[in-house]
Amino acid sequence: MGTEVFSLRIDHDLIERLRGHAARRGMSVQDYVVRTLMRDDFDQRFQTAVEETEKFYEAT
Repeated sequence: MGTEVFSLRIDHDLIERLRGHAARRGMSVQDYVVRTLMRDDFDQRFQTAVEETEKFYEAT
């Protein structure tokens, strides 16, 4: 799996909050943000799968 660069401009208060969250988990801000995005992506895909399953069983 390759990687790419993604640059983001964040205001001071938000970056400080992110630093705090990351530090509590012993992570870098970059790792914390990437894991948060991956978790959110999983949650969205899981929710879609649940909705599709519910539709399937309602149709029968």
